[in-house]
Amino acid sequence: MLQYTIKAPSRLRANIALPPSKSISNRALILQALSGSAAFPENISECDDTKVMLRALELMPRVIDVGAGGTAMRFLTAYLSVTPGEHIITGSQRMLHRPIGTLVDALRRLGADIEYQGEAGYPPLAIRGKSLRGGHIDIPSDVSSQYISALLMIAPTLKEGLELRLVGNVASRPYIDLTLHVMHDYGAKANWTDVDTITVSPGRYKPCRYRIESDWSAASYWYEMLILSNDEEAVMSLGGLRDGSRQGDSMVRYIASLFGIRTIIERGDCNDSPHMVITKALRPVQRLEYNFTNCPDLAQTFIVACAALGIPFDFTGLGSLKIKETDRIEAMKTELRKIGVVIRDHEDRELIWEGGHCDATWEPFDTYNDHRMAMALAPLALIHGEVKINNPQVVSKSYPQYWDHLRQSGFIVE
Repeated sequence: MLQYTIKAPSRLRANIALPPSKSISNRALILQALSGSAAFPENISECDDTKVMLRALELMPRVIDVGAGGTAMRFLTAYLSVTPGEHIITGSQRMLHRPIGTLVDALRRLGADIEYQGEAGYPPLAIRGKSLRGGHIDIPSDVSSQYISALLMIAPTLKEGLELRLVGNVASRPYIDLTLHVMHDYGAKANWTDVDTITVSPGRYKPCRYRIESDWSAASYWYEMLILSNDEEAVMSLGGLRDGSRQGDSMVRYIASLFGIRTIIERGDCNDSPHMVITKALRPVQRLEYNFTNCPDLAQTFIVACAALGIPFDFTGLGSLKIKETDRIEAMKTELRKIGVVIRDHEDRELIWEGGHCDATWEPFDTYNDHRMAMALAPLALIHGEVKINNPQVVSKSYPQYWDHLRQSGFIVE
């Protein structure tokens, strides 16, 4: 088993060229394929999830193995349903235990030909692609926005278009809005027509030149490092981020401000994207309550930051964390005990810390095949001098350059 030891620098100065957005890359690839264009989007992500999507769309093998790529599983399931041919889509053992029944049920109501190859409600799936009629359907919206995005992206290809009513509290709404934004760029007519309804007109996607912006999710770990650093003059420049981004995780700017982090936008010439320069400015809050419904991928970052700084918290809107690459709620509870912090959950959708402690063991951190566990826990080296991370290679799922960027900013990673 590979293990990294991460040792923190005493001074924190960094100029980081962040990776392209995985979320936007995977959406743009699906829309590019549906448009019939041979031109791939520019600045495409090099992460595992996007490589899986690229390979599937380029080769279209009969058996498509997405590995641990949840986005690829959901987006490709919808894409294959409207694309001529017969395919089986499968994935890693963890993927075979991640539910997909909500999406399959919705696609079947639209006329899709999908059969389970194992346990009902879970991959692998056998899909026979064909033209679908479309129309009106209701879908539960309180689990994963990726089901909704998958349906929306194929909607213009449906004979009757799609009227999609979202039932229940909408999880990760900014990701749905991001999908609509990218669809608009490719020429789709898709809009919210009521507080709970999205209407997509039938039509064709138009090939376009599309450039992927950098990833705000990746930026969150650099905000965390600045939060945890004892260097009062610490400063970082994060390149490629778009001000006013539709990425839900751009909310990291606001949440980090509660920890006393200031974000300044520095603009270059007209050909350059702005840099986000972040510095320490104010004292952090004494207690933090936050609902992560619209940005669940930021939760681990701020759970770790609060635990490290001794800031009690009550974080809600975490229901989707149970069905991510791992059960992130249980994983966080387990790993934080290693630093002597005892957090508790409530109804599998809330994590609370009221200051409870246990004896710290400082065992190496486990990553559970989850990229965000590795990236959220590594900055603890800034508080404790060094940490050890098991299976650190999992960062390739979304941020393959993560360890190299840490070395570039003065960390020792060996």
